Amino acid sequence: MTVLLFGVAKDIVGSPSLSIPTNANGKRIPNTVGELRTFLGKSYPELERLSSLAIAVNNSYANDDETINSYDEIALIPPVSGG
Repeated sequence: MTVLLFGVAKDIVGSPSLSIPTNANGKRIPNTVGELRTFLGKSYPELERLSSLAIAVNNSYANDDETINSYDEIALIPPVSGG
């Protein structure tokens, strides 16, 4: 599963994308957006400190109960400020 990262999320992780193994050390992969959010928060605690963090699945904002698959396009969208 590949997650695209933007803005400060990219800075926190240190890369424009993140590959999540389909089976990490016997743990099942995140099956919902909420599980992915929890997984990422444990792996990168600074993500939890953001005032908001939207997750898009296949170019649409997703709720935490939405099911995700390894072939979905997933993006983390941190808060943005205008100028």
